[in-house]
Formats: sequence, C-alpha cells, structure tokens
Amino acid sequence: MFNQFDVLETIEMVEKEHLDIRTVTMGLSLLSCIRGNAEQTAQAVYDLVMKKAENLVKTAEGLSREYGIPIVNKRVSVTPVSLITASFPQKSALIGTALDHAARELGIDFLGGYSALVHKGTAEYEREFIKSIPEVLARTERLCSSVNVGSSRSGINMDAVRQMGEIVKEAAALTKDRDGLGCAKLVIFCNAVEDNPFMAGAFHGIGEADTVINVGVSGPGVVQHALKFVPEADLTDAAEVIKRTAFKITRAGQLIAKEAASRLGARFGIVDLSLAPTPARGDSVAHILEELGLEVVGCHGTTAALAMLNDAVKKGGVMASSRVGGLSGAFIPVSEDIGMIESATAGKITLDKLEAMTCVCSVGLDMIAIPGDTPASTISAIIADEAAIGMINNKTTAVRVIPAPGKTVGDEVEFGGLLGRAPVMPVHTGDASKFIGRGGLIPAPIHSFKN
Repeated sequence: MFNQFDVLETIEMVEKEHLDIRTVTMGLSLLSCIRGNAEQTAQAVYDLVMKKAENLVKTAEGLSREYGIPIVNKRVSVTPVSLITASFPQKSALIGTALDHAARELGIDFLGGYSALVHKGTAEYEREFIKSIPEVLARTERLCSSVNVGSSRSGINMDAVRQMGEIVKEAAALTKDRDGLGCAKLVIFCNAVEDNPFMAGAFHGIGEADTVINVGVSGPGVVQHALKFVPEADLTDAAEVIKRTAFKITRAGQLIAKEAASRLGARFGIVDLSLAPTPARGDSVAHILEELGLEVVGCHGTTAALAMLNDAVKKGGVMASSRVGGLSGAFIPVSEDIGMIESATAGKITLDKLEAMTCVCSVGLDMIAIPGDTPASTISAIIADEAAIGMINNKTTAVRVIPAPGKTVGDEVEFGGLLGRAPVMPVHTGDASKFIGRGGLIPAPIHSFKN
C-alpha cells in the first residue's frame, strides 16, 4: 500500500534537487470517432478529447498542491491518427487541427499521436498521411508527431526511412522562422512502445483501454545529489545508491499515477522511470555521469557510465511500482540537458559518441541541432543507423534532429522552456544517397524469429 509517508520523505528532493512528476499523460482511444467523412470525424475527435480530458489539468494541479510535488506537464496521447484517417488521408490535417484546438482549450501542454506505424510496409493512405506532417506541425502549437519505421520483429522499412528524411527537411523549412521548431515535435522510432507518456513520441496503443493514465517521473538532480555523499564509493556501491534513489522517486510517481487515474475515472497504465533532464542547472543526466568520475560527458567511459546508470534506475524503479513501462531509463536530449548543452558547445561530445550512448540509454539521438543544409539522404542515413541499433538490440531507439535553417556548425538554436537550446553539431559529409535510394526492407535479425 502507498500512502502520504511515501511522498513526505521526498520533500527535500522537491525543494532542493528538482524532483518532479514530469508528466501526467492521459491516453485516449479515438477509434470510436471514425465517421463517414473527415469533417464529422474531426468534430467527433474534438468532442471526445474535450469530454475525456476536461478535468485533467485541474486534477493534476490539485494533486500537486495536495502532495507537494510539482507536476510539470499535463498531456494527452491518442490513437495513431493515420488509422483514423485511412479513408480520407488527404484531409488528415483536419484531425490534427481539431486535436490542437482541444489541447489549447483545455490547457494541455502537448498532445501526441499524429502518428503512423509503418515498420513493415507503408500503405498508400499512410504515405499520404506522412506527407501532411510538416504542414500540420507548422500550423499547430501543441500537437506532436511520430512515425515508427522499424522493429526487431519486422526489420527496417527503408522506403519510410527515405521519406522521413525528406519530411524532417520540410518540417524545418516550414518553421524556419522558429529555428526549425517543427522538427522538435517529430520523432522517428524503431520499436515504438504503446504506453510512452513522454513527448514528442507518445501515442495511445491500439491494445490499450479506452482511457489510461501514464505518468513519467523525473529526478536527475536527486540522483546526482545522492552520489555526492559517496564520492569514494566503487561502482558497485554507486549503483546501489542509484537504485535506492530511483526506488524513492518512483514511489512518488506510483502514488500520483493511481490517484490521478482514480479521480479521472481512467485505468492506471504505467509509471515511466526515465530520468528526463531539463535545461535548468541541477537537473542534468550529463552531470550524473560526471559525478561518477568523468571529467566531461562525452569522454571515453561515458557509454559505460550511462549503461550503469540506466540499469540501476530500472532495477530500483521496478520494485517501487506495480506497473512499469514506457521507455524507462535515462534520456540524453542535447538541447534539454544543461550538461549536454555545455559539452556540445565545447566540442567535447559528438554525434558519433551520442550514437554510441544510445545503445544503452532509454531512446536515441534526441533534440540535436545539425546544419540546415544537411541533405535529406544524410538525415535518412542517421535514422537508419539509429533504427539498426534498436532492431538488433531489441530496444526502442529514436531520432529527433533539427536541421536548423540558415545555420551552420557553431551557431545555436533557441526554443525556450523544456525544449531548451542547442549548438549546431557537425554531421559526416560522406554521401549515403545511393544506399538510402535502394529502398526496400532491411530484414529483421535471425534472433527475432520467436513464436
């Protein structure tokens, strides 16, 4: 049983160490909203979100006051919209607009699910839907999008990978007045999960209940603070400290998740254990790695330190919650982590090192600004590399890169808020266009054949 004492012991963490509930995310099924045409479907989608999520913000704010734990974001995720618009893909934007309108009316921070799942092949309606993504993201404020292009069971859909490189470029161009902000709301996945509460990649899986509450907990500052008390500990003991700390953080998330679900008449889904940083000092995953003994994140040893951190967080958190899911581990978004920002600005961490780190972290290449003139084929190649890591290692990986229009290495993009800022990082200039142009499907690895 969980009670208020589980939360009271975290008060110092809240006040001094940046502990927060990063998000309470309500997952909603839109399958019941499908109508005979786009206009009727858009209205049904709007009405459903307005009804189901009407009290989401109020409930989250009430729980925050009651338990003294900040709840930073209130979010909604929905059924992948490409499934809702299959009979009218050219009008998919109407659904996106309706969703954004509902989010704005309700005060929801982000709404995810303008998404498509094309990991084994792309139907014609999905291809048309994907074409709508750049314009929809440019015209909306709170809507987020994702596309799953591969899985360990099916392989990598290289036709979709090729298209997504072009889509990322177009999304940047259409939001060039905002440093390519559209790309910050677009994630390309391999092995996407159905219960992820974090944006921009959240969507509501078709195997989920109608209405679900998923919670994402975050406390990089808490972990870093705990490690300060054991500066001479060996890595075995340091891992134990991280595990105990993750346990305490997750207990707070479990309580908030169950209470929110009960009050909103929804099913409790999962607690996502991920350490999600912010640009604020004292809330950095990079600084945890440096606390473990690295001079600067990005130097040799970084991947090993991150692997230990990720595993310890999962081991500690899984014992504190009845349902763990989502992505769970440690995020390494460059623009959203002050330690990553500083290391990238100083040239101490590179895209290659970040790619290596994604083999052991929660997701992948996240919130990385690259030169605006980067070819679409190069972006596709980056996506393919990351998808291959996910496919072979049977883990979720993703790419969220921003080709900053008109900017080059040494410049900086500025998004503000949780999205932060980032220096433009160099990419390899070798041409991968012939490889990407081959298309087809990279077959799944032999160990995927399980039945």
